[in-house]
Amino acid sequence: MKATEAERPTPAINRNDFANGAELAKALAGTVAGALAEAIAARGKATLAVSGGSTPKRFFEALSQQPVDWDRVTITLIDERLVPADHERSNHRLASEYLLTHLAAKARFVPLYSDAADADQAARTAAARIDGLGLPLDVAILGMGTDGHTASFFPNGSTLDLATDPACPHSVIAIEAPGAGEPRLTLTLPRIVEAGLLLLHIEGAEKQAVLEKALEPGPADDMPVRAVLRGARKPLEIYWAP
Repeated sequence: MKATEAERPTPAINRNDFANGAELAKALAGTVAGALAEAIAARGKATLAVSGGSTPKRFFEALSQQPVDWDRVTITLIDERLVPADHERSNHRLASEYLLTHLAAKARFVPLYSDAADADQAARTAAARIDGLGLPLDVAILGMGTDGHTASFFPNGSTLDLATDPACPHSVIAIEAPGAGEPRLTLTLPRIVEAGLLLLHIEGAEKQAVLEKALEPGPADDMPVRAVLRGARKPLEIYWAP
């Protein structure tokens, strides 16, 4: 059973505001590189999960040039559209073009998409891949849409309740939502919030009011990013620029 809003402790949220996206990208790349280096020093390897969309392109380029032992890093995705890797809307393609380049070309990449019979089968295959990484993730980076969605936790999503259930037993599930286009594969809330470092990367002046509203009391069904803000198990870092 889900805990009620009143029963959940309020997690620490650290907000980092920047004058522009270039400054944010540089700072965020340094933070992530530092966290990966710490994980490598402690365990000999590191795992990183990133989001898609247009927002992270500049950050990806900055991170790809950080002096990390990339051959010890595994990169995967927070969520993915059910499209092949060469599709223009594929997050795999985005990561390949902007992140898995320069020094980071040495990193191992674990995709979520597979050529399965249906979305549920693809989700099971993706879950097995994620479980095989040796959880928890060291770093997970989320974005946020103007509708308050994050990962592929969309308002009115077909499996939103399961995806955001703190007790969800699955690492990845399939989800569909009006206006989202293709069916999606998404890491579930427990896999996201257990990350050693959890970050929310937000750019755009129009998202400022969305973020402020998300930080206020209210149902997570309407603004699914609230599920992450409230479910974080460690201090959550927000990086924002207009």
